[in-house]
Amino acid sequence: MRKIGYVRVSSVDQNPSRQIMQLEEIGVDFLFQEKVSGATQDRPQLKIMMADLQKGDTIFVTDLTRITRSTRDLFELVDQIKGKGANLKSLKDTWLDLSEDNPYSQFLMTVMGGVNQLERDLIRMRQREGIDLAKKEGKYTGRVKKYHKNHAGMKHAMELYEKGNMTVKQICEITNISPASFYRRLREHRENN
Repeated sequence: MRKIGYVRVSSVDQNPSRQIMQLEEIGVDFLFQEKVSGATQDRPQLKIMMADLQKGDTIFVTDLTRITRSTRDLFELVDQIKGKGANLKSLKDTWLDLSEDNPYSQFLMTVMGGVNQLERDLIRMRQREGIDLAKKEGKYTGRVKKYHKNHAGMKHAMELYEKGNMTVKQICEITNISPASFYRRLREHRENN
C-alpha cells in the first residue's frame, strides 16, 4: 500500500513547488512530476505511474485539474485505477475517495468533473471572444511566424534553392528549417512573383 504523488504544471515557466510541498507533507512514497499541458494525452510520467500502479496503492494529487483534462478523461482514469484495485485522492477535492463504495462519491465525481469541464470551456470561450474583439480593433495579428520572409535561415534556404545545385533535403539540413516550412515559403514566394 504505497502513497504515490502526481504533480503536473502546464508550462516550463510554471513552478510545481507548491504541489510538491503539499504532497510531501502527507508523506508520499513516490512522486511523479511533469511539465506538460493537461490538454494533451501525451503525459509520459502519468503513463509510467499508471503502468506501475499496484493493488492497494493510492494516488494523491493536489486537485483534479492536475491529473485530468476533461470529465471523460477523469472517468477513464478512474476506471483504470479501480481496475487495478487502487485509489485516487485529491487534497483539494476532499469528496473524491475511490476507496469507499459510496454512490455519492460517483455522483459527486460526475458533478465536479462537469464543473471542471465547464470552467475550461468558459475560459476558451472568453479567450475566443477576446481574440475576436482584438481583431475588430486591429490589435490582434495572430501568432508571430517563426519563419517570416526576413528570417536569416529562410533567406539563406531560398538563396540556396535559387542556385539550383542542392536538393530540398540538403538545404533543410544546412539551414535547420523543416521541409514543410520551406515548401510553404516557396509556395508563398511563387504566388507573390
